[in-house]
Amino acid sequence: MNAEISTPTDQFTLRLSATPRGARLARRLTADRLAAWGHPHHTDVNDTAQHLVAELAANAVTHGRVPGRDFELRLLLLPENTLRIEVSDPRGDRQLRFVTEPDGEHGRGLVLVSLLAATWGVTDRPIGKTVWAELPLKTPASTPSVGSPPPCPRTPAPAD
Repeated sequence: MNAEISTPTDQFTLRLSATPRGARLARRLTADRLAAWGHPHHTDVNDTAQHLVAELAANAVTHGRVPGRDFELRLLLLPENTLRIEVSDPRGDRQLRFVTEPDGEHGRGLVLVSLLAATWGVTDRPIGKTVWAELPLKTPASTPSVGSPPPCPRTPAPAD
C-alpha cells in the first residue's frame, strides 16, 4: 500500500546553525517563502517579516546559543490571514530584556519586534524556548507585468 506523503503548504520549518550565517539564511529563506506564498520581495509584508526574523534569529544566535545545537525557524500561515513567525533556541534559562537605559547595549531588538508585530511572546519548551511574533497579512499582491520594474525601496526622497 502506497501512502502519499504531503507537506502542508501553509507552513515552513527548518533547523539552522546557531551562527550569524544561520541567522542571515533564516532571513533570506523567509523572504523567499513569503514570495512563494504571494507576498513578493520588497513588499511591506515581506520586508517586515524579514526584519522580525532577523531580530529573533539574531537573539537566538547571540543569547540562546548552546554549542552544537541549532535553532529552528518556523513560519505558519494562520487562518486569520496572519503570519506567525517562531524562532526556537535551546536556552530556556535566559530572560528576554528590553533596553532600560538609553545607552544600553542590549534589548533594542525586542523594542523593534514589539513595534513591528501585532503581537509577540515567549513559549517555554521542554528544552529551550520559542519566541514568536504575529504579523497581519494583506491580500497577496498580484504579480507585476513582465515589462514593469520592481519597486526600489532605497530610492532617496527628492530634495527640496
